[in-house]
Amino acid sequence: MNFLGKRETDLSAAFMQNGYIIQPCENLSALDKIRNKTVDLAVNFLEVPHPEDAGKFLDEIASLVPVEKLNSFRLHIISGLIKQPWFRESYFSCARSLVEILVGNELAMQRNIGLSIQMPGDDSSLLPLHSDSWGSECSPFEVVLWIPLVDCYQTKSMFLLPPDADAKWREQVKNFAGKGTESLYRAIEPELEWLEVPYGKVVLFTPTVMHGNRVNREPTTRWSMNVRFKGLFTPYSDKRLGEYFGPIAVRAASKIGMKFTMPGGFNE
Repeated sequence: MNFLGKRETDLSAAFMQNGYIIQPCENLSALDKIRNKTVDLAVNFLEVPHPEDAGKFLDEIASLVPVEKLNSFRLHIISGLIKQPWFRESYFSCARSLVEILVGNELAMQRNIGLSIQMPGDDSSLLPLHSDSWGSECSPFEVVLWIPLVDCYQTKSMFLLPPDADAKWREQVKNFAGKGTESLYRAIEPELEWLEVPYGKVVLFTPTVMHGNRVNREPTTRWSMNVRFKGLFTPYSDKRLGEYFGPIAVRAASKIGMKFTMPGGFNE
């Protein structure tokens, strides 16, 4: 029995078939605020004038930041964003209805954020082919909300192996033992999908499938953020509630149930 509406059913089917959904940001003013704050923090770190065009500034950041300073630059921006009391709710608002449709309306959200700044030709910021759920850290009940701050396409974006192909190749991973991740990547490369995501759109994907990135061969820098969400009461792995995740939506009945205690001496 299924009481989901048509939009919920269609989105759920597409997510399960493709492993991801790309859709317009649900709160563009919030996304603009996040990007503008990112630019403010970058300008503060670099001690340069504030740009007129935020997107162009981020695209061309490689002309201002040497690779050896990239990680400290990235951490400065992450720290500055997390300190903003509005940041996490604004990020969630960029895809709130989509997350609630695909995950549920009682939610836990990653406490920190991931920020990728991938300059053209730089091999120091790679995320090799992997599935987050193969190890012990990540629960298969998680989803990732991936939001670009610039137009992302081809090698300036991320790749993902769709669920059917992922299931097929997962059975063959043992055959690549000792050969390295690169040999597995070469084998599955024809079946990978590179996500084209312009600024103003967001991606929600399941990290259970193989995904990653490669050296950015495009002429401008990739900027993207990622945050994990999961159902509050779904199983956790090593990334636990209160440490890695924090509750952001708890319904009244759940609050009552968690506080309820049976009266002493009541045996009927």
